[in-house]
Amino acid sequence: MFNRRDFLQGAGAIGFGAIGTSMGLVRAASAQDAANPALKAVFDTAFNDLLKLSPGLCTAIGSDKGEFAYQKSKLDHSDKAARDRAQAFVEKTVSALKAIPRSSLSGMDRINYDTVSWDYTTQLEGIKKFKGTASVGAPYVVSQLTGAYQSIPDFLNSQHSIENKDDAEAYISRLDEYAKLLNEETANFVQDAKIGLLPPDFVLKRALEQLGPMTKTKAGDNVLVKSLIGKLKENNIAGNYAARATKIVDTQIRAALTKQAQTLKSYLPKSVHDAGIWRLPDGEARYAYAAKVGTTSSMTPDEIHKLGLAKVEELSARIDEIFKSQGVTKGSVGQRMAALNKDPKQLYDNNDAAKEDLLKYLNTLVDGVYKKVPDYFNVLPKAKVQIKRVPKEIEAGAPGGYYNAPALDGSRPGMYYINLRDTAEQAKWLLPTLTYHEAVPGHHFQISIQQEAPLPMVRKLSGFNAYVEGWALYSEELANEMGMYENDQWGKIGFLHDAMFRAVRLVVDTGMHSKRWSREKAIAYMSEHTGDAPSAATTEIERYCVWPGQALGYMVGKIQWLKIRSMMQAHMGAKYSIKDFHDAGLLAGAVPLDVLEQVYRDKGYIA
Repeated sequence: MFNRRDFLQGAGAIGFGAIGTSMGLVRAASAQDAANPALKAVFDTAFNDLLKLSPGLCTAIGSDKGEFAYQKSKLDHSDKAARDRAQAFVEKTVSALKAIPRSSLSGMDRINYDTVSWDYTTQLEGIKKFKGTASVGAPYVVSQLTGAYQSIPDFLNSQHSIENKDDAEAYISRLDEYAKLLNEETANFVQDAKIGLLPPDFVLKRALEQLGPMTKTKAGDNVLVKSLIGKLKENNIAGNYAARATKIVDTQIRAALTKQAQTLKSYLPKSVHDAGIWRLPDGEARYAYAAKVGTTSSMTPDEIHKLGLAKVEELSARIDEIFKSQGVTKGSVGQRMAALNKDPKQLYDNNDAAKEDLLKYLNTLVDGVYKKVPDYFNVLPKAKVQIKRVPKEIEAGAPGGYYNAPALDGSRPGMYYINLRDTAEQAKWLLPTLTYHEAVPGHHFQISIQQEAPLPMVRKLSGFNAYVEGWALYSEELANEMGMYENDQWGKIGFLHDAMFRAVRLVVDTGMHSKRWSREKAIAYMSEHTGDAPSAATTEIERYCVWPGQALGYMVGKIQWLKIRSMMQAHMGAKYSIKDFHDAGLLAGAVPLDVLEQVYRDKGYIA
């Protein structure tokens, strides 16, 4: 239910993020109260209100115990009443912040104020601008990547702990809640479709490919039941919970899934093939808002498109140079990378044993980075990171890799998930960079350090796409500077390939949503310039269709991190320390890009 995507939606995400903790865990998490009493009161109230508002958040960060134990039997709902409660919370927080004169603040109080104010003000902008629709952050309630059917089974499997009978009862209650939530989302889908917010035909088909099998899976083979049985056995908890879960899965949940699948199928004849959200009501405004949220900048879609084209040209030249140094000169850069993708030396067999070997290789990569990070960071996360494969039930529509944050109470480590639906999509030359991005020193470092930093608890909820994904992309560059590819030129091409991949995203995202490119044109452009198989490019392009603007933050954010680093090097001269650069940016927590620059200015690191 809560993963890095929810966390990164930031402004406009009514479902809220995935970092924080219960009031009982605040002191253990070393939260730092604001120096200004009025600001402290606003932050404390907002954090406490969030925990009351979002049961999923409570579980995601280990706070569904003690004062908030009652939340463990609930899920976040999506009906109008739930959306109204969310809007009221945002309005209340914005109003409380406006009552505090910014001029009365200094240091981290001002950084924290600017960050929370930007986030909630931008959320409120989206809520008001697109009022009357069930979804603000993403345009479609149900797709191959959005919807309870896609998120709740993994959420309950990976995040709902069962240590006693109360936890087991809460799990049963959540199964019943899941069925209700599915029906709410089906109603929301119909409501939005009636006003023109209908996904493209290929999105509906992809969602049905995942929904269809779920309606037919026997309860005994369903992850919802299997997970429960495993957790009960692990903790020797007796009771008829498995039988009760089986009944709910076979009746309420199956009926809700079937209804949702039938509803989506009934709208297929009405759907169109156009990929971009320009065709939706207020389409241009929706994309401008998505670009603002995705980049936390004022860059226009046209400016972003031009930046992408320039970066594609620059990176093509760099990749070409390395290929030539290895004696590989035949074909375009994209064709040469495509050939590398098919090289048997770069591929794992597509069976379970080989997939286990792949996971072991990823662990070796992480161990290698950890040996070098002390030369680049003063502050390291206390939380560990585990590497797991994406659950088979959702791998068809899931990204190639992603990261889920650890629980603040230490009960769950950070999780780097890799999609192993087809090992042909995970060639060895690309795995190092993916791992440095998702795990170390990428998302695991940034998100874990933010959780462990002395920040107000509401700041630990912050997730700004351009900062977070910009850091992860910067981490790929940093890994290169750390010498991780020194004896691996194919891996270095993989690093540049992934940078190219993010540059291409700038072109295709703006291309589809602003310049009215077709899905097919975007797929062809990505495949041509990255060498990725059409199947992999298709998964990515369809992702951007349902998450407009999100893919823009990677390269825009990386460029800002590098810009600030260059500014600090020029300003500090001989006193410059890359450790200080990393500490300042990470300990500040996720912030909009303009605020990130202010963090370094306040420390005297840049003019």
